[in-house]
Amino acid sequence: MNIGIQAIEYYLPQKVLSNVDLVKIFPDWTEEKIYKKTGIKNRHIAADDEYVSDLAFYAAKRLFENNSVEPKDIDFVILFTQSPDYNLPTTACILQDRLKIPKSAGALDINLGCSAFIYGLAVAKSLINTKIATNILLITAETYSKYINPKEKSVVTIFGDGAAATLISPSQISQIKEFDLGTDGSGAEHLIAASSGARLGMEEKCIRGDLFMNGPEIFNFTIDVVPKSIDNVLKKNNLTYNDIDYFVFHQANSYMLDHLRKKCNISEDKFYVDMSETGNTVSSTIPIALYRAQKEGHIKKGDTILLVGFGVGLSWGSTVIIW
Repeated sequence: MNIGIQAIEYYLPQKVLSNVDLVKIFPDWTEEKIYKKTGIKNRHIAADDEYVSDLAFYAAKRLFENNSVEPKDIDFVILFTQSPDYNLPTTACILQDRLKIPKSAGALDINLGCSAFIYGLAVAKSLINTKIATNILLITAETYSKYINPKEKSVVTIFGDGAAATLISPSQISQIKEFDLGTDGSGAEHLIAASSGARLGMEEKCIRGDLFMNGPEIFNFTIDVVPKSIDNVLKKNNLTYNDIDYFVFHQANSYMLDHLRKKCNISEDKFYVDMSETGNTVSSTIPIALYRAQKEGHIKKGDTILLVGFGVGLSWGSTVIIW
């Protein structure tokens, strides 16, 4: 039995933070400099009264409206987020009720960021393989903006809020193949909202709630682990680089993606980069990229696509899918 992605939809908040806006905050920068360093022109930011459950709800609603699936068909909800509405109750439980998904459905939150979509595919595939569920609603949603100090240049220029909803179920054509997953928690402090939970710390680097990112360390980590993960996942799937029709990486920033593409010797016409109007939406960058790549004609049914997520944790994951 093949298990694959059946549909993807996404939602971005209406509020936009543009490079024009950022130049007003950081007059020593220009719009062109910000775009050159990040590949981003606009980021969508959740309103003060808009939260992860709201973004997730609208993404899932689009999934139901635009595809041949209804809430009653869903038998498991998985929400990946690091900015839930509450530490308790579970935001996925709130979504089950708000989306009118049957009470017989399972629902859980998983706290993971940049590699979340890959891990989500792994969890969903496992649930279906073990006959616990059949139609899984995988939602990735993040409002990092609520952790960001608007004067912290290293993060405010990068991150945007957003959500994606993905339907995963048994399939005739689409397929989720084998995985390579990894973790290096020794680097946890390099991307952290230190006061976002019960433990307080890192006060010398963060005021309460502020997101801290050590950009150089994240870059070095990524350049080291991603090529190795790609080699591992290709080996697990008995494939080579030449067998891959298209590569979709976590859309961290264009500078990092350009270095990764060149290090892995991937041609530009097989490598997706498009975050100019979304920013880095953390867990949702890969599903948003898949949606947009299909709409733009870069990928089509039956294509073999390699996905890679990497970042906060530190965590990484790769898989191959048949679209």
